[in-house]
Amino acid sequence: MRHGGRCYCGAVRYAVAGAFAYALNCHCSQCRRVTGAAFKPFAGVARECLAVTQGEDALLVMGTAENNNTSCGRCGSLLFSVVRDGAFVHVTLGTLEGDPGIRPQAHIFVGSKAPWFEIGDDLPRYERFPPAG
Repeated sequence: MRHGGRCYCGAVRYAVAGAFAYALNCHCSQCRRVTGAAFKPFAGVARECLAVTQGEDALLVMGTAENNNTSCGRCGSLLFSVVRDGAFVHVTLGTLEGDPGIRPQAHIFVGSKAPWFEIGDDLPRYERFPPAG
């Protein structure tokens, strides 16, 4: 399975090889700030499965190689976040072209969600990141 994605202006494109391992809606304050939205919907995949196919020189990386938010430096679109000490990438669902083949399975960090936003679905809710297993 292969997925493609891009930023708003089209300067940066990426490809994901393989299926996503999980998808979540993150309500932490950092995700709200970086997206400007009530939460960040994302899908997680092993880092080696993601490749920037166009516009690597246009990337804006905020953080370290092992933990960062990666955006288009031209239009500002948040494309993905490298997490878990570089092992995984959280691809923002809104930048994917087509159906990712997965839907968010839970809401995480609801303990710090925006007070003006009400979650309107029945997905599981976790105060922090969901427990392993």
